[in-house]
Amino acid sequence: MSSACSHNALQYPHPMSCALCDDTGWKPVEHQGVRRVVRCECWRAQVGQNRLTDANIPKRYQHCTLANFTAYNESLERALGSARHALERFAEARSREQQGRGLFMEGPPGVGKTHLAVAVLKQIIVTSGVRGLFYDTRDLLRVIRSTYDPSIRTTELEILQPVMTADLLVLDDLGAEKTSEWVEETMNLIVNTRYNERRMTIFTSNYPDIPDDTEPNSLIFRIGYRMRSRLHEMCDFVEMDGADYRELPVNGGVDDLIALWKTRGKGRLPSPRGGRQARAQLRDPAVRDGKADLKWPGGRAGS
Repeated sequence: MSSACSHNALQYPHPMSCALCDDTGWKPVEHQGVRRVVRCECWRAQVGQNRLTDANIPKRYQHCTLANFTAYNESLERALGSARHALERFAEARSREQQGRGLFMEGPPGVGKTHLAVAVLKQIIVTSGVRGLFYDTRDLLRVIRSTYDPSIRTTELEILQPVMTADLLVLDDLGAEKTSEWVEETMNLIVNTRYNERRMTIFTSNYPDIPDDTEPNSLIFRIGYRMRSRLHEMCDFVEMDGADYRELPVNGGVDDLIALWKTRGKGRLPSPRGGRQARAQLRDPAVRDGKADLKWPGGRAGS
């Protein structure tokens, strides 16, 4: 063997074969005297890692786990408990119906909503080998809208299909998108499809779920009655409160987070754009009673 080959062999050693399945992906088991084969843990782990790579999780959040989430008050402890419960339900489920409801995490910016959502997504993908996907809502709409450009070869169906059929979807920052008829129709299509097919979804939002449809900073103002109704049937709502971790000083710790949380003002969120149109849509009786048509405009881009 040449010295170059020897060097490469040392740099890239052959992985050890699995003692349970001998790298076939199937391991023998025996139950009540009957021998059969089942998928090996090594195969599940490899599938999970591959699907984790394809989950579109931003680099900023790839480190997020339940273990490194800091819960320094009761609302964050409840949110962490809800995340763990969702994991347990998914792991024990034998059908979509048994997976139970998704999660809707609401709270001010920087309290850890996306951290928990990504942590659940990652762990379910790795342990169950299912197809999971992460999207910031505004980025998703931007990507869909870009398919209307004739120079882009990707079609809107190629973008929407994995979003609507993923076993687990995280839609981050719901309500932050600029309101338009096209946005409302697109988001309702995604949510309704997942609702009808009982696919688990995790949402995060900075907008509080209050019943005042005239308040521009309320969830119902931003997304409308119809979608809010769907979300309440699809998800357990989890309210989170805390400091904005982005304001944490360098080398700051839990005590600093608690101090920031105690001094954090209950200020209003910035007034959203497109408010008049959103208010008009919410006051439309057809939307209010859920009878508005869900039209798909094909190649028409929203403003």
